[in-house]
Amino acid sequence: MERIMVIGVSSGVGKSTFARKLGEILNKKVYHLDSYYWKPGWVESSLEEFRHAQKEIVKNDQWIIEGNYSNSFDIRAESADTIIYLELPLAVCLYRVLKRWLMNIGRTRPDLGEGCPEKMEWTFLKFIYTTYHSRKKKMAERFQLLGSEKTIIVLKNKKAIREYLENIALGSA
Repeated sequence: MERIMVIGVSSGVGKSTFARKLGEILNKKVYHLDSYYWKPGWVESSLEEFRHAQKEIVKNDQWIIEGNYSNSFDIRAESADTIIYLELPLAVCLYRVLKRWLMNIGRTRPDLGEGCPEKMEWTFLKFIYTTYHSRKKKMAERFQLLGSEKTIIVLKNKKAIREYLENIALGSA
């Protein structure tokens, strides 16, 4: 596990927290894609700029890249040796997004770019709700296409996530 891609079914599934903890355990640099995508004031990077940043990151021998962004899935998937997919229930994801918003109102989270204070738009919650099941299906199809060439780890509940991190910590001690 040298080049690890952390993705999830939805926002709020715990990708950033999981990647941060995994990075601490394995002593690997974690790259949060949100911090490359969002410029100050919630301005989106161009697709070319965003993809270029990831192409530079994957040149490194070791990394953990966290984030979904299907428009650049190919870059990360081709270079990763391990893909860790978090798939918690929709209700958990929605709850966590609301909780994250309440806990960080007006502040910029460490996994976001500078100048992007936490905000909540109801269209974002609607997006999570309306795309959850189709994204779940799409990820299953993507994993099918990758076949056995990658190590794919699917974690579907908080207990599985906790136990996975504990086992990794024991193995790296």
